Amino acid sequence: MKNLLKIQQKLIPEVVEIMTKRYLVLREISLNGPIGRRALATNLQNSERVVRTETELLKQQGLIDVDLKGMTITEEGRELLRDLKDVMSDAMGLNELQEEVRQHLGIKKVVLIPGSYDNNHSLLKDISKQAAKYFLHVIKEDDIVSIAGGSTMLEFAKSIKSDKKYNSVTVVPARGSVGLDVETQSNNVVAEVSKNIHANYKLLNVPDQLCEESIKTLTQEPEIKNTLELIKNSNVLVFSIGRADEMVKRRKLSDEKAKDIMNKKAVGEAFGHYFNKKGEIVYKLNTVGIDMESFKNKRETIAVFAGRKKAEAFIPISKINKNIVLITDEESAKEILKLG
Repeated sequence: MKNLLKIQQKLIPEVVEIMTKRYLVLREISLNGPIGRRALATNLQNSERVVRTETELLKQQGLIDVDLKGMTITEEGRELLRDLKDVMSDAMGLNELQEEVRQHLGIKKVVLIPGSYDNNHSLLKDISKQAAKYFLHVIKEDDIVSIAGGSTMLEFAKSIKSDKKYNSVTVVPARGSVGLDVETQSNNVVAEVSKNIHANYKLLNVPDQLCEESIKTLTQEPEIKNTLELIKNSNVLVFSIGRADEMVKRRKLSDEKAKDIMNKKAVGEAFGHYFNKKGEIVYKLNTVGIDMESFKNKRETIAVFAGRKKAEAFIPISKINKNIVLITDEESAKEILKLG
């Protein structure tokens, strides 16, 4: 199939172009159905006329259903998407881009989703599904899995679908609570992941940022001490990356501290550590959970993010730990190469 596509690209390139267009339309309906034509056109940055033509053909082929609520993908359509995924990644140049980014960063693996999150926020669903698929592929019996918080991690947790019961796996938060949004805090994400893989879990019921004296006192509590030990010894870590300028706001740092961090040229944040473009730690908060030493020593470290703005924040992290699998969107990958 791949060889046939390569031949077509040379002899009749318009065939591959049309195939790519219809593949992206079908994938978008799969991610967001039921969806109307106007919303579909907006997400794909295409005209309603073009979308109408393509969706009518997909309906005739039995790949989508259309009713008053909008368009939804059929089981035949889902099967076709699964069969085409690897072929289309090759045809769209994603496989080459993945390898180029992997070599550029020197990390373990890169998995890309076609398109731009900045133009189509629904891509986060597909990114999360791919992250969930890779996660289920690598976890083993008796693993300890640490999961960070945030909206991307919550979407990742919701994307996990598994009939297998991981009764000997334990899921723990990678850090304490950050911000006031309970739904996106790591404890809630951990509970969602453990439910979806039928695993055990432990919560960390403390704020992420504390004064040094409070940390010393709390970490002596048996339950908290036990959870922190599990976090330290976790085999698998799944996390997203934060921009430094956004995280100083989310953590509600004082104006003076926020200014100090930004004056030190911080571009990214992870686990209470702020990094400059060189991957140097320029500021460290007193936080509870994953530290840099344990971050470097996981069997599997999975980084998930979406959007060009976070590309600059991820690059320093990749300099600290090369054993990272990055899952993001195509446009963000191009931004990583552009930033050098």
